[in-house]
Amino acid sequence: MNRPVRYKQLIQLILAHFRQIIREPAVLFWGIVFPILMSLGLGIAFTKKADVFRDVAWIETQKVQAGSQSVSVIMTFLEAHQAKAEKDKQGAVNYRITIPDDKLGNTTFTFRIMNWQKAMVLLKRGNLTMIIGETNGQIDYHFDPLNPDAQLIYLKLSNLFDHPSVLQRSSNASIRPLTVTGTRYVDFLVPGLIAMGVMMSIMWGVSYEIIDNRSKKLLRRMVATPMKKSHYLIALITVRLGMNFVESGLLFLFTWLAFGIKVQGSVPALLTIFMAGNIAFAGIAIFMSSHTAKTEIGNGLINLVSMPMMILSGIFFSYHNFPEWSSSIIQKFPLTMLADGIRSVFIEGAGFAEIALPSLVLAGTGIVFFVAGLKIFRWH
Repeated sequence: MNRPVRYKQLIQLILAHFRQIIREPAVLFWGIVFPILMSLGLGIAFTKKADVFRDVAWIETQKVQAGSQSVSVIMTFLEAHQAKAEKDKQGAVNYRITIPDDKLGNTTFTFRIMNWQKAMVLLKRGNLTMIIGETNGQIDYHFDPLNPDAQLIYLKLSNLFDHPSVLQRSSNASIRPLTVTGTRYVDFLVPGLIAMGVMMSIMWGVSYEIIDNRSKKLLRRMVATPMKKSHYLIALITVRLGMNFVESGLLFLFTWLAFGIKVQGSVPALLTIFMAGNIAFAGIAIFMSSHTAKTEIGNGLINLVSMPMMILSGIFFSYHNFPEWSSSIIQKFPLTMLADGIRSVFIEGAGFAEIALPSLVLAGTGIVFFVAGLKIFRWH
């Protein structure tokens, strides 16, 4: 008599499928490791904290010391809130105050004294969103009015400066919207998108192409022809490099027409860092795909390399949102170097001197990985 459910058979099938799944690294990566990495990276950057830390650039028009006859509104404010003076790595004196708030959480402001040129560079890089100064006892606020974070900082600071313990009132303050090219979020975003496009195009267009051809036994057929490995790999890279120029050019053309994006620095320097980034990721892609024959494993490897850099390397937001100790590590990622280099040419007016070192590092990284991948490359 046939039973409707054969429990032993069902259990064995379940165990067989379970063993098949846990033996596949790609399944473990996508099902366990990848969600953890995503939650960790985005959680650190965007999780709401009890305390909020914000840097404010203070353009000091004149050297004002505590107790002097010349009264500074900002210095009076810092004295009223018992600001703590501390020196940064460059030896500059900064002032830090913490505004307690039991309901919304404490807010810590660090007033960093600097000149206008340095403040604009940090603003364009996303390290800060507010610049303040004084003109005849009047507080000047410089920020992008379309930036919500800058608006929030302005509201908090203007409310603090209106405190009775401060000599000057916020009614004497003036808002000066920043209209300098390169201070908008879109100016920050577009160079990052170009860098990310290079990485994703190379990683999927070269690495996955090789792995897919190997899994379909196409490379086994190619090895029978009088063709060198280096010729095959260089041909793949060349085609992808041409595609990257077209794709990045179209992205720039669209943003130039829609948002008025401009390249403020040297165009040859921009092409140099762009080429170096392509070489770097091409070498990494060749090395990653030199042995793998399963597309599932290839997917995992590509995402293992690309996804952390997409989250950490300052493409959509400044990597200074992460803890300070991690910035020095993030800055060494290839995508971070490429994005920072392109961004410096686009919005900071950089030339060859500024992009020479990162270009050499990127190109050298790509060459080393390409040579290593070529040595261990297998057709099947």
